[in-house]
Amino acid sequence: MWSLCFLILTETGCYSFKGISIPTDIHTYYVENFQNNAISAPADINQRFSEALRSKIRNESRLIYNEQSPDLEFTGTISRFTLTPEAPQAGNTVALNKLEIIITVDLTNNKDESKNWKSKQFSYFRTFESDQDFISIQDNLINEIFDQILENIFNDAFTGW
Repeated sequence: MWSLCFLILTETGCYSFKGISIPTDIHTYYVENFQNNAISAPADINQRFSEALRSKIRNESRLIYNEQSPDLEFTGTISRFTLTPEAPQAGNTVALNKLEIIITVDLTNNKDESKNWKSKQFSYFRTFESDQDFISIQDNLINEIFDQILENIFNDAFTGW
């Protein structure tokens, strides 16, 4: 049984895990600290996102983190962090607020330039009741949004090889 799996894996030339597919010649990755270009975002949001992306790739792939000559390089910016009122009600009030985060990512594949991305945007939002204190729920909202954006980046980077 194991020899059949090994044969299939070597014949296709890709490593597959949880629906992802990584060519066997890709071994290492690097995530540069993302820049924070979103004026209203928390000061450490770029560091939190960069570390979350490093962690996701480390925990959900076979790739090894390497700052020197990596096979894949992720760079980018936190482009937007917006809090907007949603669901207007009578009396000039709103029922919901929306937090949206947009992250722009560049992927450099040093093994296959045709797999590179330039300025690909990933966004997600969460709504919350307008009577909630934003500061007290901000970190949880950011984490929920990051989870979805990270999943989207990971899937785009590691599927369709």
